[in-house]
Amino acid sequence: MSDQRLKLLVIDDDELVVNSIRLALPNQWRTQHSDDPIAPPVGQFAAAMVDMHLTGNLKVAEGLKIIERLRLQDPHLEIIAMSGDLDRHLMEAGLKAGASRFLSKPLTPEELLLTLDKIEALQLLREASTRTTAGVTPWIGSGPASAEVKRQIAALRNEPGPILIEGDSGTGKEVAAQLVHTQEGSGRPFVSVNLAALPENVFESEFFGHVRGAFTGADQNKMGLAEAAHGGDLFLDEIEALPITQQAKLLRFLENGEVRRVGAKDSIRVHVRVLAATNQNLEQMLRDGKFREDLMWRLNGRKLNLPPLRTRLEDISELVSFFLKNERPRRNKSIADDAIQALCHHSWPGNVRELKRVCEQLCLHSPLPVIRREDVDRVLPIQSRAGVASTGNIDLSQGLNKLMGDFEAEVIRQALVKVQNDVDQTAMLLQISRSNLYKKLKDYNIEIRS
Repeated sequence: MSDQRLKLLVIDDDELVVNSIRLALPNQWRTQHSDDPIAPPVGQFAAAMVDMHLTGNLKVAEGLKIIERLRLQDPHLEIIAMSGDLDRHLMEAGLKAGASRFLSKPLTPEELLLTLDKIEALQLLREASTRTTAGVTPWIGSGPASAEVKRQIAALRNEPGPILIEGDSGTGKEVAAQLVHTQEGSGRPFVSVNLAALPENVFESEFFGHVRGAFTGADQNKMGLAEAAHGGDLFLDEIEALPITQQAKLLRFLENGEVRRVGAKDSIRVHVRVLAATNQNLEQMLRDGKFREDLMWRLNGRKLNLPPLRTRLEDISELVSFFLKNERPRRNKSIADDAIQALCHHSWPGNVRELKRVCEQLCLHSPLPVIRREDVDRVLPIQSRAGVASTGNIDLSQGLNKLMGDFEAEVIRQALVKVQNDVDQTAMLLQISRSNLYKKLKDYNIEIRS
């Protein structure tokens, strides 16, 4: 990362504070100082530290106006408000003006380094989202929800864990886990295991390993997943699928870091950060007796929440561009604006994973180099049309019966398109009888195209 990208603007009238910040800065950072409350410097900065009281008058917080100006100049600038006055209203006013965090004076070198470390991690994530990092999928999207995800990931840099990643199925929990992992630097192992795909009777052997002769078929020593992740991160996907009988063993490992292979007499200690992911409400599973309370609280300390795709529709264009660019084999497809609009009307119950599959289908079945709205209409499932109908402009003067009839006819047309005009499959898809479907085809004057 260039020096310009790691440039820190310090606005403070106290030379002692400015010099102490300079002395504590890591090598990749450099400062530019100003004590002008009227016209702060204009430039490209990674972060700005702003004193709330530049004239020494504790009744006047000039820093608030400066923060507002800096935020207008650069909406992505990380602004840190500083003050020895820890009045709650002042701190909240700093955040409202545009600061992302508030530090108390006098600053400690440890707190300054920790803050800059998180900001550097956020800068790297933002930069990575504009390109494909070798071996690692970036978080795609620049909307408010994605910006918050990147901020949460950056905040987890150098956190010891465990870390719990929550989100609906298909929201990108493994992508987030890899990003949390890679921001710690290269050379550390990343071991991923889907607990839902791990049979209960082999959990101990797979997780902790075994020694030769421990059981029938154990003809050699085997290192377990926890041991293989030593010095790095162990990603446990679908943690909710771990049987309650095995949850105690995982909890014991989280508490003492000890691994004893099945059939072995001695334990070894490993240093592993556990990243756990779930698409379920663990608190509800706890109430239902399906998840241990002590394990849930052990995992629940550091959390990362991933939003569903329906709440970040502004990212769909970037996601589609990314998927089309990385489609293998490369088909060199682009997508029209009206096709993007059609995609934005879908509810995306399968989230980003579903969007990726839809893009694969669009690349495969679109006859032109440009993906059109009609191509999207052929590929998307029936449920998406329901969303369009419910949110579009409705002419109530037509009456409920006419509106409902038009909607039902459109659903049938879309179902026919989805199954290539096969009547039997259409009836099964709509969960109605074949005779009932034929009656509706006649009522709505829908022709079956061969």
